[in-house]
Amino acid sequence: MQYVRKVVPKALLVAVASGIYLFFVNFGDIADEGLSNFQILLGIKAVLGLWLGIRGILQVFFSIQPLVFKSHIFPFILVIIIIFLSQIMFSV
Repeated sequence: MQYVRKVVPKALLVAVASGIYLFFVNFGDIADEGLSNFQILLGIKAVLGLWLGIRGILQVFFSIQPLVFKSHIFPFILVIIIIFLSQIMFSV
């Protein structure tokens, strides 16, 4: 358990940074018709992932506990939603 606590914060930073980079690379240009279905789903997924990443960084590095959604149920539900969005994006 002591090794996990040393590795997770670094992995969290890498995950958030790579997610932000991949969002800019994969989002693409916005057409005249507006956002495509893929871009809409990617935007929703990016916002949820960024919220989880910022929440985790604030907790791990700054010991700031969340003001709302203090249990682990809501972040777990967001992870499940992100997984479902990934499956939907694969079929779009």
